Amino acid sequence: MKAMILAALLLAGPAAAQDNALKNSAAWDDLRASVLGLEADVPIDPAVLDLEAPVRAYEAAIVPIRLTQTRDAPPIGAVTLVIDENPAPVAAEYTFGPAMAPLDFEFRVRVDSYSDVRAIADLGGGNRVMAGRFVKASGGCSAPAGKDMAAVAATMGQMRWRAGPQDGRQVGTLMIRHPNFSGLQRDQVTLLNIPAHFIDRLEVRQGEDLLFTLNAGISIGEDPVFRFAYEPNGQPIRVHARDTEGNVWDQEFAAGG
Repeated sequence: MKAMILAALLLAGPAAAQDNALKNSAAWDDLRASVLGLEADVPIDPAVLDLEAPVRAYEAAIVPIRLTQTRDAPPIGAVTLVIDENPAPVAAEYTFGPAMAPLDFEFRVRVDSYSDVRAIADLGGGNRVMAGRFVKASGGCSAPAGKDMAAVAATMGQMRWRAGPQDGRQVGTLMIRHPNFSGLQRDQVTLLNIPAHFIDRLEVRQGEDLLFTLNAGISIGEDPVFRFAYEPNGQPIRVHARDTEGNVWDQEFAAGG
């Protein structure tokens, strides 16, 4: 479990200086209309939503992303994460419950080549706002898996949770053991392609109240880690995860972590 703890610590660290503004490529122009159904570009307003990401990724398979809002920003109900140049550009679709406002949410993604990484937020009533950064990284979707297949089978679905107060809110870190194979990697022993096998659905609640859900593609990193601030209600944290092979894991953690 040392690797998971280290990953969480790395995720919690500050992002590099944010001088890597979006570049807006031809790929985005196509994705905006054909994939997201948006005719016009989405306004950028860091007072409503900001996205932090490193200028140059230390490791393309686990690029840290942080979504934040100012304290008085309007609540965000859903976010679509797009990595323009990835093989499957729509990396994740999140929904957020009221306890997550204002948003302070971190996770890790694979970036396959130099690309804009953008979050398109739904504010309700047809209003959207976008945030993003240009990240220099390559090979993240085909990077070798970090462990052998026996270790994968032995630990898949294991979870860890920790939480504690910070700046007047509760901050939780959820760690899940899963290889999240992208379908573009090779087994380092057999040199054969490893079929895609990843967590495609995640739901996190405190009691019955929703914290967040995730519908994911191949771009969420191996052994996913999620760190987020929320308003606690004193109820246990309940996690439901499902992967593309039909495996399901449910776990409950004490409210205090």
